[in-house]
Parts: sequence; structure tokens; C-alpha cells
Amino acid sequence: MYAIIETGGKQYWVVPGDTLRVEKLEAETGSELVFKALWANSEEQGTGKSGARQTAKVTAQVVRQVRSPKVIVFKKRPKKNYVRRMGHRQDMTEIRIKDVSFN
Repeated sequence: MYAIIETGGKQYWVVPGDTLRVEKLEAETGSELVFKALWANSEEQGTGKSGARQTAKVTAQVVRQVRSPKVIVFKKRPKKNYVRRMGHRQDMTEIRIKDVSFN
């Protein structure tokens, strides 16, 4: 069973039990979040059939709030004595997918 969710302007392919980092969400550690699935699929055991559905919800639990590794932004103009160096660390939320349920 898997689903595709959207958060922070990005789409993620998720399976129950996955842990992933998404753009910062305003939620406390340990709280549960519910995402609307853009697309979901369940493979029925033993029948070999798979059913694609678009009406599903994904339940996730917030594991922790973290910051991503630093990205260096470096600009230079040759022969002009122009050098700029900046760093950026994005705030992220680490979530664990608990369940994909169909309506």
C-alpha cells in the first residue's frame, strides 16, 4: 500500500513505516498530522489485483523538528574583485508515516 502526498510545494511517495523530512510544519513533537492523498494504491493480498484510488488519507506522526545541512551560496565575478559567500539551513520537520486509509 502506498500513496502520494503533497506538502511544502513538493510531492512525496510514501509507504506506512517511512520516515521522511518535509518543509517545516507548525506541529508539536509527537502530534499526528493527516494529509490528503493525491493518489493511492492498495495491493490486495492473495488476489494479485491492485486498485488505484484517489480518495485516501495519510496519517503521520511528527518525530522531531530539525535543520537541513548547510547549503553554501558562492558568487564570484572574475577580474572584478567581487566575492560573496552565504550559507543557508532550511528548517525541516521529520515525520513517520503511520497509516494509509481509504475513505
